[in-house]
Formats: sequence, structure tokens, C-alpha cells
Amino acid sequence: MSDVTTSGATSRRVLLASAGAVGAGALLAACGSEAPATEPTGGATDPGAPGASGAAVGAGTVLGKAADIPVGGGVIFKEQGVVVTQPTAGQYAAFSAICTHQACPVSQVEAGKIKCQCHFSEFSITDGSVLQPPAPRALDKKEIKVENGEIKLA
Repeated sequence: MSDVTTSGATSRRVLLASAGAVGAGALLAACGSEAPATEPTGGATDPGAPGASGAAVGAGTVLGKAADIPVGGGVIFKEQGVVVTQPTAGQYAAFSAICTHQACPVSQVEAGKIKCQCHFSEFSITDGSVLQPPAPRALDKKEIKVENGEIKLA
């Protein structure tokens, strides 16, 4: 005969403790994940998502004036979810304003770099490549054109 006895109360305590440990482990794993986000936080129905204000964001959308993009820097168009840079005079580039690490919006363009303040990733203003991890890949490129002094999505 076995010397170990199990009561219903002990079984419930073990079950609750196990469930709590599994939940805490999942939460910690999600916070520390280095895996890239598959899509930006939110979506088309998220009022805080880029372009969710009801404004159409697509080909022909005017982002701003070319003259407002500093040489060696750039401007973040938060509402449209786009960052436009001018690495050298007259050369413009555009990228998604969503960091490839955990889908935070990039926060500034400074000293030839596009910066994300969530986890301090940095990207090149020339081609969007990663200059400072933890971002796992370059920013997604956006097609733009300059017409009559305005920068538009192509």
C-alpha cells in the first residue's frame, strides 16, 4: 500500500500553481522575444494605426513638400506611416515608419539615421538597412515620386 495520500485540495493547489507558472513563462517569453513582428501593432481598424484616420494612404497620396526634407536627414509622416529621407541633395528615399523589431513606430531622423526609441534600433537613411540591432532586417521600402515640389506615394 502506498504511503502517499492526495486530497482534492492538494490537487487543486498543484493545478493552480502549474497554471500560474505556465502563464508567467508565456508572458516573459513574449516580452523578451527577438523575433520580428509579422505585422505592425494594430491594423486597419486600429484608430492609432498609420493611415487609420480615414485619409486614403496609397498611390498619389501627397506626403509633403520636397523642400521640407533636410539634406542628410528626413521627416516622419506618422499618419501615413512613412519616413522620407534625403541622403544627398535631390536624392529621396522612403521607408515604412514601423520598426522591424517589434513594430514600434520610428521616432526620429538624426545624424544620417532613422531611430526607433522602443529598443534603440537604427536604420540608414540611404537604404533603410539596419545600423544598430535589435531590428532583424531593413525597413520596408516605399515608392515615392517628386512632382511639382511635392513628395507623393507612387
